Amino acid sequence: MVKLSILELGRVREGSDTRAALDLARDLAVHAERCGYERFWVAEHHNMRGVSTAATPVVISHIASATSRIRVGAGGVMLPNHTPYVIAEQFGTLATLYNGRIDLGLGRAPGTDQMTMRALRVDPMKAERFPQDVIELQGWLDEAEEGQKIVASPGVGTKVPLWILGSSLFGAQLASQLGLPYGFASHFAPQALDVALKLYRERFQPSEALEKPYALVGVNVIAAETDEEARRLATSQQMSFANLVRGARRYLMPPIDDIDTYWTPAEKAQAAGMLECTIIGGPETVKKGLDAFIERTQADELMIVSDMYDPAKRFRSVEIISEVMGAKEKAPA
Repeated sequence: MVKLSILELGRVREGSDTRAALDLARDLAVHAERCGYERFWVAEHHNMRGVSTAATPVVISHIASATSRIRVGAGGVMLPNHTPYVIAEQFGTLATLYNGRIDLGLGRAPGTDQMTMRALRVDPMKAERFPQDVIELQGWLDEAEEGQKIVASPGVGTKVPLWILGSSLFGAQLASQLGLPYGFASHFAPQALDVALKLYRERFQPSEALEKPYALVGVNVIAAETDEEARRLATSQQMSFANLVRGARRYLMPPIDDIDTYWTPAEKAQAAGMLECTIIGGPETVKKGLDAFIERTQADELMIVSDMYDPAKRFRSVEIISEVMGAKEKAPA
């Protein structure tokens, strides 16, 4: 059975606030754990008004402290924004606190715009060092060598699992060369999905971390009791993508009856391209859609984004997905 996981953006809803968003993320992780999900990741974004996960390690701790089995981690940390040594200390601390169930997905993008990069004191050219930084980070998390004078403490010896994340052939190639698991961000940038997965699998080189390729693939799923209800709930995410196209930084908006009254044909076309890997519907429609997506990608694991305004509807969406894919039946008591 393909494993199911969740990507959380800590979306702040209109009429609510950041604290509520962070607590909802925690509560959703608890619910996902009960429903048999494998892992629960949060993503690093900066200067985004409606996203509350900028301080990614802090949010991970907030979530991990409320759960006991599910793996919790970053999907991902934008490594060019940080030094590998500090990330090793942060995630080594998390792994120590939470029984080794911490994951560290790594991205090469800044997770923000050029102006905010300057506020972060990030040199745009630092992204060119991404492969070397991944290897350095891996070294800090490994066992110390005899006579090593500098160690990441906590961090050394924790061997926090590293993942390479991306939406291009660069990440696929790097993950295959280093023998690491690979996550493709097809939930918002699906254009290179099939080519990237093919490249990763064909060029994969076994490593101490991983014997054979392991591909995690992002997909948007809005599940409800009926197809009609799901289509309406999906308009919140569709409006978010329309706002992204417009360059408007807004909170997550309540669903509307007709999305075509909100976006222009040009915005619809651009958003549709980003949302190509999206499944919307009742249980039967979601099952068929996920089965077809798994057949297409041969994914080892799906990273579900179920972005909707109403927390209760979102919890139910996560539950429906687990039910139709058999994850809930296998969840520990």
